[in-house]
Amino acid sequence: MDISEILQLADEVIFIKTGQHLDYLQEAILRGTLQGQKYWKIAEETHASEGHIRDVASELWKVLSDVMGERVSKSSFRTKVEQSLLSNVASPFGKNILRIGNVNICPQNSQTSQPAPKTEQTSTQPHIDLGDAPEIFSFFDRTTQLTTLETWILQQHSRLIAILGISGIGKTTLSLKLIEQIKHNFEYIIYRSLRFSPTLETTLTNLLQIFAPKSETPQNIETQLSQLINYLRQHRCLIILDDIHTIFSSKQLAGQYQTGYENYHLFFKLITQVNHQSCLIVNSWEKPREVAQLKKENNAINCLLLEGLGETAKKILREQELLDEECWQTLIDKYQGNPLWLEFTSHLIKELFAGKVSEFLQCDTLILSESLQAQLDQQFQRLTPEEIAVMIQLANENEPVTLADLIKNINLPTSELLNAIQSLGMRLLLDTKEEDRTRFFSLNAVLKQYIKNRYTERNNYYLPNPIANV
Repeated sequence: MDISEILQLADEVIFIKTGQHLDYLQEAILRGTLQGQKYWKIAEETHASEGHIRDVASELWKVLSDVMGERVSKSSFRTKVEQSLLSNVASPFGKNILRIGNVNICPQNSQTSQPAPKTEQTSTQPHIDLGDAPEIFSFFDRTTQLTTLETWILQQHSRLIAILGISGIGKTTLSLKLIEQIKHNFEYIIYRSLRFSPTLETTLTNLLQIFAPKSETPQNIETQLSQLINYLRQHRCLIILDDIHTIFSSKQLAGQYQTGYENYHLFFKLITQVNHQSCLIVNSWEKPREVAQLKKENNAINCLLLEGLGETAKKILREQELLDEECWQTLIDKYQGNPLWLEFTSHLIKELFAGKVSEFLQCDTLILSESLQAQLDQQFQRLTPEEIAVMIQLANENEPVTLADLIKNINLPTSELLNAIQSLGMRLLLDTKEEDRTRFFSLNAVLKQYIKNRYTERNNYYLPNPIANV
């Protein structure tokens, strides 16, 4: 048996004995035990004290000992469960009965077992709470991405999905369109933006009040997490948390939580590891570190990198009544098919060039409206000085460059430079390609022009040559 099967079996026998499923700490203790972890390591990963973990574990071993009819401890748990599997018998009703110590359970059909995720439509209208979600006025064809998300959620039963992309690419719009498409498969659908950087306690309180508006919300974060997981088990839920990059630190490498926000890591980890029938979608400019880490050991996690629009971006230009349609694809390509960048640029063309795209494209340099640059400012203000140095060097390059080129041309310790490049990749700001087993790095035209417009000699002490004039 693999770990997930043992945990599900333990959850079932605990439920039969106590009427309650494993809470997140109990499941973390069992998982850590099966992985050979010490109590201090389990405590570190759950942000609890080692003493508290030992107390919870002691009670858990007592319950399991009672269920199995023999002493169960941290060192003997797996052996006892696997030995108990030998007591399979057939029931008079033709169902398979599994005897675990003093308890008979029916793993495939028991009413007390964890319900399988539902892929059929629910018979009642879902409870939809979109909070402060923006209204969608236009949606540009993302059929492929919607199909992928629907497959992950309804067929593969993903528990955590990260939708990643640079500012303005359409993450929020895609998420809200997805709700329209699959809402009848859920009992609860919730959207919340983290744009104001709420603590995990605030976020959990908000979510719990949706499920039980008249109940008093516990103040203890451990109890809040346990209650939320139970709701995710009892109901088929789709929860979307937008703008999660706001809980990461500015002026530090990508994906590092602000002080006081580290327990979001535990929350995301629990969502992927604990048995439930729901899905959490997170939208971000930055790739959360746990997405990459947990993906290696858990196939319930998926990541969608959202890229620019193609032919469908012409709808934006058509809505703005721009002229010279034969030039539209060139404009789309220059602005990377980014819906928001194209919208800002379309307004500028309409106001200053009377809608003539051909005339706009005759400008010597790529024109970035102040609105577009202000949008990018929000993302670039989060970068470290080392990351800015890399961006400035890449903006000064006419062709993609290798890692060796960057090490040669940027006056930084190699370790700091490598960390900065990796961080920029997590922020989705670099274009990369591989040729002959060599990785090349570059910037798209918009980011290159933005760097040249916004950054001056205050950063040039990292570089052997000043940035080229434009």
